Amino acid sequence: MNGLRLGIDVGGTNTDAVVVDANGTVVSWHKTPTTPRVFDGISAALSVVLAETGAASVGQVMLGTTHPVNAIIRRSGLARVGVLRLAAPATLSIAPLAGWPKDLAELTRGHTQIIRGGHEYDGSEINPLDEQAVRDFARACANKVDAIAITGVSSPANPDHELRAGAIVAETLGDRFPVSLGYEMGGSGLLERENAAVLNAALTFVGANVVRGLEQALRAHRLKADVYLTQNDGTLLSAAEAARRPILTIGSGPTNSMRGAAYLSGLSDAIVMDVGGTSTDVGLLVDGFPRESAHAVEIGGVRTNYRMPDLISIGLGGGTILRTEPELAVGPDSVGYLLPERALIFGGDTPTLSDAAAAAGRMGFGDRDLARARLDASTVSAAIAWIDERVATLADRIKAARVTLPLIAVGGGAGLIPNRVADVDEVVRHRHAGVANAIGAAIAEASGAVDRVFRYDSSSREACLAEAKVQAIDAAIHAGADPSRIRITTVTEIPMSYVPGNCARLQVKAVGPLLA
Repeated sequence: MNGLRLGIDVGGTNTDAVVVDANGTVVSWHKTPTTPRVFDGISAALSVVLAETGAASVGQVMLGTTHPVNAIIRRSGLARVGVLRLAAPATLSIAPLAGWPKDLAELTRGHTQIIRGGHEYDGSEINPLDEQAVRDFARACANKVDAIAITGVSSPANPDHELRAGAIVAETLGDRFPVSLGYEMGGSGLLERENAAVLNAALTFVGANVVRGLEQALRAHRLKADVYLTQNDGTLLSAAEAARRPILTIGSGPTNSMRGAAYLSGLSDAIVMDVGGTSTDVGLLVDGFPRESAHAVEIGGVRTNYRMPDLISIGLGGGTILRTEPELAVGPDSVGYLLPERALIFGGDTPTLSDAAAAAGRMGFGDRDLARARLDASTVSAAIAWIDERVATLADRIKAARVTLPLIAVGGGAGLIPNRVADVDEVVRHRHAGVANAIGAAIAEASGAVDRVFRYDSSSREACLAEAKVQAIDAAIHAGADPSRIRITTVTEIPMSYVPGNCARLQVKAVGPLLA
């Protein structure tokens, strides 16, 4: 296989492309404004980096994109979903899609049904699966939905009923309707896992279009390579898996930046601030990976239990608009990808934080004299003070304890961050910090994870931990990791004193570089 890897990250303001060699050294990079037709921007970035490296030398392509999450937030391009829950009669009081925003529920809800089936927390059967009811459900969906989501009680412990129900749906309807199974989408928590499966099914068209568009852009540049998309935890999904499970890619943008920051800085524990054109995402690196949120994550108003980075976001970016009349007001709106046209430093007519930073000598691009001609010294000082106050507050809020950590500044707007921040060891910068997100995609690894309940009374704790690790390693190998280089990065043990028996929830993650 050819040795170079191409990482692409599509943000709201810029699209970045980076080529790295087998040692992770940056060979070529390019940043271009994101275009209304997203794949036009990708194609423009590809033209530049491939002109330097040649398409034939690239063997793997990794994409991080905001398509799926934007589709949910904007309620755009979503499929109508048939929802089957295997949990009667215990869960009849709470209907599928309960708690969803009304507009999103109306847009995605097709035929819904709750039937007998499901398992206990230890994987033992509660009720036999009502197979005839599954067939009836499938027939009822035939002309009403575009995709189907199936979720059973405790399916991460035992997915047999979900798998059988999915097979019956396929037997009844053929392969016309993609089926999302809950155990593949989320962890413990029936309603959150069901929400995850429904959202994934709703993204059927979006996921397919992302993969198709990327493959078309690559073909246009005569680039033949293995294609992957980055997922929420900073690791990779094959293109086929990403088309089947697009929901797993929704948090990939900030995660790519944090992984890229860890790689460029060589730090494994640090605060990361990713400053884009519209917003700043702040996260915490723990052992080289983003700290995951301990809380349920809401996506477009829907409660889920995805593995998502623990982030704080604020409307502070290079394109954030400054208003000087009647008094200084900052954002939250931004010129976004129009920064090169509208910012003062590029000859435009809209004052932005980039203009204030350039006028103050903090950022070096554009013509600072154009900004100084429009912004007086008091306005510049007030804008810089506004930035510095929020950066210090964000750095303090993201820390889990009163410790001092280094802060890694990345993103196209990283120049907004001051060189000194209260209670921060140092501010770390790198010459490729502006494309850290694409670098994070390019150096991403494959992973496997286990999140299920184990019974210690039927096997020893050590045996259960060993079994969970083996399952995670097997999943990583299946995802494409090199078996000889896989490592366990996370082991979390949560005792479950509120259920019968000596039980614990084990969460184990294994990570390794792609098999060459």
